[in-house]
Amino acid sequence: MSISARLPVFPWDRLEPYKATAVAHSGGAVDLSVGTPVDPVPEVIRQALTAAADSPGYPLTYGTAVLREAAAGYLRQWHGVTGADPAHVLPLIGSKELVGWLPTLLGLTAGDRVAYPRLAYPTYEIGALVARAESVTYEDPVAELDPAGLKLLWLNSPSNPTGRVLSVAELRRIVAWAREHGVLVASDECYIELGWEGAEPVSVLHPDVCGDSHEGLIAVHSLSKRSNFAGYRGAFLAGDPAVVADLLAVRKHTGMIVPAPVQAAMIAALGDRAHAVEQKERYARRRSALRTAFEGAGFRIEHSEASLYLWATRGENCWDTVGDLAKRGILVAPGEFYGPGGEQFVRIAFTAVDERVAAAVARLDDAA
Repeated sequence: MSISARLPVFPWDRLEPYKATAVAHSGGAVDLSVGTPVDPVPEVIRQALTAAADSPGYPLTYGTAVLREAAAGYLRQWHGVTGADPAHVLPLIGSKELVGWLPTLLGLTAGDRVAYPRLAYPTYEIGALVARAESVTYEDPVAELDPAGLKLLWLNSPSNPTGRVLSVAELRRIVAWAREHGVLVASDECYIELGWEGAEPVSVLHPDVCGDSHEGLIAVHSLSKRSNFAGYRGAFLAGDPAVVADLLAVRKHTGMIVPAPVQAAMIAALGDRAHAVEQKERYARRRSALRTAFEGAGFRIEHSEASLYLWATRGENCWDTVGDLAKRGILVAPGEFYGPGGEQFVRIAFTAVDERVAAAVARLDDAA
């Protein structure tokens, strides 16, 4: 059986009819369905990319020493990962690439098990399917999962789609259990900079979580959200030196290489804090406006203490909500995309320009 035959229908294809309805609205569509950046790429990043445009040779799969130090320094300075070592960093062609291929790159196959949250980014399951591994979901991995045959445990804090943040105590308990049973923990920390209203997301590599060792742990970080970097496809992982070395060896053979100009742009992005602070402030304003408007229109917001989304419900099937909002020209993502527990929820991204956010607020106010 081909790989594609094992995979479900790409979920976003199911949203196309609703998108057409939203686009037909007299005021145009407000697309709050996909968390894709819409603001300009910061000038410091564009300048670095342009300066590195004359790159005729093959880049290093391992990334330049300067890039790996920039990533390790970023983890040390901004996320308290005191043990971050540039030798244990690996650049990625965007974080989704790693999520989708990690089980295969680790050599997992039929009979091995991959676990991920019950409400989760769909690509965790896709990665297991590509590798022919079994996938299992959880609310509390320590209480629910049988470690027999479990080879990979995905964490996602802050969560996509719910915005839930795992506390230091929760992370520490999970890491201790996984280490006891020899389970590799992969922590997807792509939204770690986007905590709201006092939420403080913590890396699985923080010493308060894992002590003075990164054994059995890798953390995945993306520049897409903090730096409007999604079109560049740049991310990195860090953690257990043995796992990093193993992944590097496979990636060298298979040509999984971040282009040299993108590596240069990553260095600039990781080294500049001002643009990330400015971008977070933009998202905070949009989040506040949308939350007020959706709550005023009868929605209940759950979790959503971090990330780029509001996790919202009004107690009906998610597709009914999607359809009703599409008639108002507002497109959101059905919670069903993220697991059966999302059937009565929608995910609302605040990745729309200010003018479009204002349009959505006005339409919701009119309907309230």
